[in-house]
Amino acid sequence: MLTLALATLLAFLVPVSAAAQTSGVSRTILPNGLTVLVRENREAPVVAYSLMVKMGTRTETPDNAGISNLLQQMLVRGTEKLDGEQIAEAADRMGGGIDAYGDVDYSEITATALSRNWQEMLDLLGDCVLRPTLPDGTVQAVRNFLARQIRNRGDKPFDVASDRMRAALFGSNPYAWDPFGRRASVEKLDREALIAYYRRFYVPGQMVLAVSGDVKSADVVAQVQRIFGSMAPGKVEMPAVPAPPPMVASREVIVVPGAQAQIFMGALAPSLTEADHPPLKVLTAVLGGGMASRFFSELRDQQALAYTTLAQYPSRVDTSAFVAILGTAPENVTKAEPALAEQLERIRNQAASEDEVAVARAYVVGSQAMDRRTNARQAWYLAFYEVAGVGYEFLDRYAAAVKQVTPADVQRVARKYLSVVRTVIVQPN
Repeated sequence: MLTLALATLLAFLVPVSAAAQTSGVSRTILPNGLTVLVRENREAPVVAYSLMVKMGTRTETPDNAGISNLLQQMLVRGTEKLDGEQIAEAADRMGGGIDAYGDVDYSEITATALSRNWQEMLDLLGDCVLRPTLPDGTVQAVRNFLARQIRNRGDKPFDVASDRMRAALFGSNPYAWDPFGRRASVEKLDREALIAYYRRFYVPGQMVLAVSGDVKSADVVAQVQRIFGSMAPGKVEMPAVPAPPPMVASREVIVVPGAQAQIFMGALAPSLTEADHPPLKVLTAVLGGGMASRFFSELRDQQALAYTTLAQYPSRVDTSAFVAILGTAPENVTKAEPALAEQLERIRNQAASEDEVAVARAYVVGSQAMDRRTNARQAWYLAFYEVAGVGYEFLDRYAAAVKQVTPADVQRVARKYLSVVRTVIVQPN
């Protein structure tokens, strides 16, 4: 385990880095409502783009689950000027790449290029956003590919456990399904549905373009205005999101092909805007954040009850989930399940030590700082927090809040959110 001295050093250094990386970012809102964020970084001759839209699993229904991801896949597979292969070749010539996908609270088109080609890449990005053709034959091919990917999840124990846990926790809430969607709904999607969905959500006021790299802010804003300024402003009626079902204890066992068993224990958790978000992040690190965590050191190393250990608590616009995860040998399930439950009971009933919480705080802030080392990840963070409605400055507020978390805070949120859990166990047949 890391020493307190090292944890304190990390906790001291990381906020300085975080502040340096969030200061100096410019925010411009075009007349039509599109938000442009630019971070100038001269350290390398590269530039990265993240264009995010407030559109994802959260804006879907059971009938069109997966439409956000399918639409994103199609945007980079054909425009009025270029087909999918030509788009990829053009990005290659610029020394970078372009891709797109749908996620839970957002959808993203991500791109990188050498800085000498930054305007050309911005034009290519604009072409994909403004003039997609969504050719019917390609829609069918991509749709069928995604449907196969969804079907294949049923053969992977970890994916099965993840999907069943989401369904148990969220019920009719759209967070109940993976961004890939549901096979039955994806197989029904056609070009007309994609066009309607595109027109509904690709509205400037719902879009954020973040740029990080060897560029000048004024130049970027001028070119973004030239490319995207003609988009008509508009309003989007965001769909009502059903509340997740109340938490009740449950236990489900599923048998699928495989060599390893998966044990998931989960509970509903606060959104990223709630005051309990930072202490629950620290709790997550105490239990399952790397090699210094309790799951790794005690369940894996000391008791030899797991191949893999993990605790997840993703940042979500709405109600999120905390999930404790063990991957273990089938014959160990009878011992590993109560051992995992005991870890959750212990964090509720016994306060973690000051040293342990210091290490967890440093892990939370430090791992995020490490993740922002590239321009692509810098752009992602800027765009994500802006789309989430908290502003890119949230990075600094979040790091400061994490540094204030105490052992009492950790125990308080453990009691509040982990007293009742749902359990999903996937056993190989």
